[in-house]
Amino acid sequence: MTAFFNWVGMLHPILQAIVVVVAFLVVIGLILFLIDIAPRSGPVYTWIRLAMCVLIPVATVLLFNSLWWAAIVAALIGGLFFVIDYRSRNGKGYFIQLIAFMTPAALLLLIGLILPSIQTFVASFMNAAGNKFVGIDNFVWIFTQPEGIRTVVNTIVWVLIAPTVSTIVGLAYAVFIDKTRGEKVYKVLVFMPMAISFVGASIIWNFVYAYRGPEFTQIGLLNQIVVWFGGDPVQWLLNEPWNTLFLIVVLIWVQTGFAMVILSAAIKGVPTEQLEAAQLDGTNAWQRFINVTVPAISPAIIVVLTTISIASLKVFDIVRTMTGGNFGTSVIANEMYTQFTKFEAGRSAAFAVVLFLLVLPIVIYNARQIRKQKEIR
Repeated sequence: MTAFFNWVGMLHPILQAIVVVVAFLVVIGLILFLIDIAPRSGPVYTWIRLAMCVLIPVATVLLFNSLWWAAIVAALIGGLFFVIDYRSRNGKGYFIQLIAFMTPAALLLLIGLILPSIQTFVASFMNAAGNKFVGIDNFVWIFTQPEGIRTVVNTIVWVLIAPTVSTIVGLAYAVFIDKTRGEKVYKVLVFMPMAISFVGASIIWNFVYAYRGPEFTQIGLLNQIVVWFGGDPVQWLLNEPWNTLFLIVVLIWVQTGFAMVILSAAIKGVPTEQLEAAQLDGTNAWQRFINVTVPAISPAIIVVLTTISIASLKVFDIVRTMTGGNFGTSVIANEMYTQFTKFEAGRSAAFAVVLFLLVLPIVIYNARQIRKQKEIR
């Protein structure tokens, strides 16, 4: 494999791109073969599977330059195709297709999520070097240091304010523009921040909050407005604890478009008959909204709240880009990175575990709501 990559690295950039595309197509073709062709019954497909039992080990020898790996792959492929051929004769190829579909995702989850999660949990009980068990010392440090407590409190403030305000503003906007003449344009304007990365949004708002001394011309939009009204420019991102609220505004600005789109679609799904029946009963617009629309779209509201809540708990880019976690604005995700750069792997892992414990109730609640909806259906 190393020789293959070295060979690709010596090619012309255009040829490198062609080789990468061809390799990608070969992998996709192999996956499609395992999913669609291999489970089919008939002598033609049996011969195809036999040919693959030869070609795949040969390719393994060429890539890894090892007969042992080729023998292992040949045994695995031969056993797999034997099972496929045996089951396909009885018309039972679906199980093999299911395994072929799920195995790549299961392996990615195992390698990219489950194993790192276990390693992080173990590392949270180890020292900075990871070679000595220290028990809950890392967690004690988090909840006994003023900086650690402030970090956890800031994260809770983010998850309380950002989802609530984003959902309320998105819902109000969705209601007011519903079935208006310029609805599509209004939706695009509010949804546009969703197309911007958190880093890009942070840079934009850095210009909004930019500060210069009173003797200079202001380049920050907010301070320029303050000066127009006769005030002195303010260092918005330095004044605690309000600077955390000013950072939360950035997430609200980004996530309101997401809330608006989801809730607008849910509102359009409310049966017109229910609204007309409520109107005939003499209810006003507010009563129809509270008693008919909100209960009907409550599943969508829960999805929006939980999604933005998880995004708030994991927020990193905004804090890192705008303040670097200084001036009392750090959150758990940012502190994880900060401690890791200080070679405090144990404390960084402990922050990750705390973040997981904060996210877990939201995930469980969302899963229960989805189960209830399935039971109703």
